[in-house]
Amino acid sequence: MNATPRTIRMHEADNVAIVANDGGLEAGTVFADGLTLRERVPQGHKVALVDLPAGAEVRRYDVVIGRALKDIPRGSWVHERLLAMPAAADLSELPAPRAPAAVEPLENFTFEGYRNADGSVGTRNLLAITQTVQCVAGVSRIAADRIRAELLPRFPNVDGVVALEHAYGCGVAIDAPDAVIPIRTLRNISLNPNFGGEVLLVSLGCEKLQPERLMPPGIIPIVADEPPSDLDIVRLQDERHVGFQSMVESVVRQAIPHLERLNARQRVTVPASELVVGVQCGGSDAFSGVTANPAVGFCTDLLVRAGATVMFSETTEVRDAVDQLTARAATPEVAEAIKREMAWYDAYLQRGSADRSANTTPGNKLGGLSNIVEKAMGSIIKSGSVPISGVLSPGEKLPAGQRGLFYAATPASDFICGTLQLAAGMNLHVFTTGRGTPYGLAEVPVIKVGTRTELAARWHDLIDLNAGRVADGEASVQDLGWELFRLMLDVASGRRRTHAEHWKLHNALVLFNPAPVT
Repeated sequence: MNATPRTIRMHEADNVAIVANDGGLEAGTVFADGLTLRERVPQGHKVALVDLPAGAEVRRYDVVIGRALKDIPRGSWVHERLLAMPAAADLSELPAPRAPAAVEPLENFTFEGYRNADGSVGTRNLLAITQTVQCVAGVSRIAADRIRAELLPRFPNVDGVVALEHAYGCGVAIDAPDAVIPIRTLRNISLNPNFGGEVLLVSLGCEKLQPERLMPPGIIPIVADEPPSDLDIVRLQDERHVGFQSMVESVVRQAIPHLERLNARQRVTVPASELVVGVQCGGSDAFSGVTANPAVGFCTDLLVRAGATVMFSETTEVRDAVDQLTARAATPEVAEAIKREMAWYDAYLQRGSADRSANTTPGNKLGGLSNIVEKAMGSIIKSGSVPISGVLSPGEKLPAGQRGLFYAATPASDFICGTLQLAAGMNLHVFTTGRGTPYGLAEVPVIKVGTRTELAARWHDLIDLNAGRVADGEASVQDLGWELFRLMLDVASGRRRTHAEHWKLHNALVLFNPAPVT
């Protein structure tokens, strides 16, 4: 980066800007406009552009991110200890939907994907081993290892085997109202487009989440002109299993017909409208809302123009931008659904004696984000500018045939958000990071976008796209958005593998379970 002292100001009405230089800037640094730093300011952290008296509004993104707790002279470092966070927006007083502007179609973009019986399209061809309960995880994991070693060489068109391990299924209040969330999450993950409609289920036998409750009759899509088949279940407590190896052998043996059907599938050319993309950020910093997330937002608009589906999530990280969301709702019903999900999550946090301020991590603060309001303003940019077509509650699946931009309500936790977006039906994941995280999923490709050039260089074999070039002045947000769009098509087609795929970096599935554990 150029050694000339530089700040980045997001809006002309802002009275703070962030320091852009690697390593930050020392006290006494003088900028071209005469601004002089009164103290050292780390990279990504805010500097006061004007004198801010106690009680004054502190604005970034032309939004009040806090009020000064004491006088902050011009040139001072503005950090979380100097700011009082604003109250959350009243959900009863939000903007009504504006008339959505027409979106210009983006045509003639395609990728190579796997068509499924239910009309969805996979970007990978994977055998998934569904599990009803954590008790069977070890057996499933060992069986999956054997399938990879012994069977996959016979089925070259199958990309891999995924054991859908989780921590649910027993010792829980299975009939509590909120128990529907983890159950439908696991069910819908099992039907993710990348698994080709093949369901191989491992059960213990005595668990509360019985196989028939997890996968009721008629839930698995049936190939045209083929009669429905019984649910393919391996129950470890069945008397026919004598010893541990018998259990493993049963899983391996019953995998063969699923592998045969998956192996018969071939990639075909499909329109870009078949992409279902989940966008998320983790390890965020002050550059997230300057470089990576705006580029993702521009790409979101391109995808929706191409007829694709994009999901953005992370309820606590968009709660302070809820006024922007209801204004962009395609219909009044969508606006009401957004408010419903926000109110549900407010109540959920209140039950745990927490609020949205608990979201901001030590790493976020080290990266220059003072509070959740500032973080939310940078997070919401991932959703682009197109109208919001629909809303999903946690664990719900995208409605068949509906496309566009969806708000999929999830906690902001990286692993829980990714798990819920899998359940919604994403076949490709985009994950932005400023502090850095080796996050990845076994179930879908994860494209990681770094916010800063320093991070992308240091984590050269983990970051797939360097959005720091925007801050460096080497590329525009639009340039990066188009680059990401084309990278998505290549990754979806299998022409490119992400770094997470290359290293087999896979985070565990974490089901969201707000119901009691007994």
